[in-house]
Amino acid sequence: MNHRVRYFLMGSLIISVYFLAAQPQPVARLVSSRKFVFRSFVDCNMASVWIADSFRIFPGKYGEDPLWGAARNLKYASGKTVDEVFEKKASDFTEVELPPNAPPGKKGLHGAVWFETLYQDPRDPTGLHLYALYHNENYPSTLPYDPLTRTGYIDLNWPQGLRGRGTKTAVCRIGIMKSSDGGRSWKDKGILLEDLQPRLILRPDNTGINFAGGVGDPSAVVSGNYLYIFFGEYGYPESYNTKTYHRKKEWKSQCISVARIELSALDSGSARGKRWNGLSFEASYDQAGQPIKTLQIPLTSGGGPCSSPRSAYYWGPSVSWNDYLHCWVMLMARSEGPSWKGNSIYISYNHHMDLGNADYAQDWSIPRLLLKKPGHILWYPSLEPMNSAEDRREKYTSTRLGRRTRLFYKDITPDKQTYLSEYELRFD
Repeated sequence: MNHRVRYFLMGSLIISVYFLAAQPQPVARLVSSRKFVFRSFVDCNMASVWIADSFRIFPGKYGEDPLWGAARNLKYASGKTVDEVFEKKASDFTEVELPPNAPPGKKGLHGAVWFETLYQDPRDPTGLHLYALYHNENYPSTLPYDPLTRTGYIDLNWPQGLRGRGTKTAVCRIGIMKSSDGGRSWKDKGILLEDLQPRLILRPDNTGINFAGGVGDPSAVVSGNYLYIFFGEYGYPESYNTKTYHRKKEWKSQCISVARIELSALDSGSARGKRWNGLSFEASYDQAGQPIKTLQIPLTSGGGPCSSPRSAYYWGPSVSWNDYLHCWVMLMARSEGPSWKGNSIYISYNHHMDLGNADYAQDWSIPRLLLKKPGHILWYPSLEPMNSAEDRREKYTSTRLGRRTRLFYKDITPDKQTYLSEYELRFD
């Protein structure tokens, strides 16, 4: 935090008192702009990168999904300008080469994946070496419980899925893949963060119609020698038992959390992230950490556990460094009903460039309302570069931007789902 220390003499003791120094917050202005309606499939944060002078994006979904069906929509599109890429037709996208799903009980890739963040290895002058953090969803049928490894899920008292009674909900995890050819083909490097069976929240307590637990929707940025991963936390902080379950305990452990992994460990294939435990990044990749307190909605303001259909909570972070503001910017959606229903987008700031110093990765401002569209459901807000000469020269992407940016989000109404941009976001 930003503290000032004052010392007081009390008897023979010198007492030090910490005061939180007020940090002026930036002003984000929405400016109506040319409307972009994206014409390919998107259901996650939009990952973008520059490969030499070519701007490239990776929307879509890939893999097995017993609820919605198998998908091969994870594709990429490239162009010389940002606008050119976002105006591409669905037929202009190219399917990427991904590892096949492994049979249940076998080692390998399980479930469906979505690419949410890209990290480009700066040691490669060609820009072809990429790492993609992916959101991964599984079910008891795709990842059955293995008593030897204690991984996977037991099909007992499973919460209801998104397609009504009789369907099952998913468990989310966060993994990483690597490409050496600019994203045309990928090799799976494994799971970085997950919640195991004991911390899943089941029936009768889980009625939120979202996840049985887990971690998902990651957004990752580099600070120092680490990749910092911001994600949604849906698990219980200890072993779940319906006899000892408490909604306040669940709420206190959930919302947007942060973990990190050394950049040098990304290639190992067995490296795992370390979660923030309240004092440092020492909680294991599969243990409960501590969420970012300023991003939790108080119980008195409608906040509550994610397993409840009546709770409000922030989710789906999208983090970027802003060169103009010289601070980190986080966008997030706000759930206010079952299945992540919510009609607004919020914004938060962190003024510490070095996220590894003290508790700086936790020091985010209280979210402010950025956009509200009554009658709509808004998901996956993210910022992308403009089509300006400056943005092309700086090679801005979804994780590093300037004063003017373009706001994208998924806009859902009863009759359609659209991924679009209709506003610029300008900072002061």
